[in-house]
Amino acid sequence: MPRTALTPFSAPSDVPISPGVRKGGIVQVAGQVAFHPETGAVVGSTVAEQTEQTMRNVLAVLAEAGATEADVVMFRVYLTDTAHFAEMNDTYARFISDPRPARTTVYVGLPEGLLVEIDALAVLD
Repeated sequence: MPRTALTPFSAPSDVPISPGVRKGGIVQVAGQVAFHPETGAVVGSTVAEQTEQTMRNVLAVLAEAGATEADVVMFRVYLTDTAHFAEMNDTYARFISDPRPARTTVYVGLPEGLLVEIDALAVLD
């Protein structure tokens, strides 16, 4: 079965990735950040604002594959500061339903101005 790129918005041409990929019933959403899908500008200066936009971007990629948050089995969250965990977690929680998917949170360096990155793995029936 072929691999299908998911492109609900344009990725920068200098970045050699697709926003997501579907192969059969598996959907992998590439790490999304708080870029506005039309302008490419960073949305928000707080981790809450950036988490909200990032989750919207993740959900847009899932929708392109015919998936929803309920199909996600694993989210991975990448934060630049351990002090941002609670604020990110509160915002993230508004986007997920029960039973909650698995999640890993790690601390990383991201490009200037970015505070959070999130990817997702979904499985479709």
